[in-house]
Amino acid sequence: QMHLEESGGGLVQPGGSLSLSCAASGFTLNMYAVAWFRQAPGKEREQIACIQNVDHTTTYEEPVKGRFTISRDNAKNSVILQMNNLGPEDTAVYSCAMGGVRASWYIRKCSAGPSEWDLWGQGTLVNVSS
Repeated sequence: QMHLEESGGGLVQPGGSLSLSCAASGFTLNMYAVAWFRQAPGKEREQIACIQNVDHTTTYEEPVKGRFTISRDNAKNSVILQMNNLGPEDTAVYSCAMGGVRASWYIRKCSAGPSEWDLWGQGTLVNVSS
């Protein structure tokens, strides 16, 4: 059974760092693209980072550019989101998603909308507060 599980969320002070992990089971995550999304209270879910499945190219949305880094840890069959210089605006539930199973994902690849991603984790809460 294919499964994604996020971990690493928690409470952190402004300016601090957290490292989130998206661990896969039942399949090899390195064969697929992975994106991190987040949803803040009262706001729509937004994609913040993506790593492609073929060339492992990474993309970031403006709010996190220069602060967040997405990378693969193949030994742990996971994808890591390193988050630095966190601010209260980063408070949200963070979820990872896997894409590249269905042909429809390849139309927009990392820009695919939420419905085009094939598998989601349950999410992990990041709370940035003093």
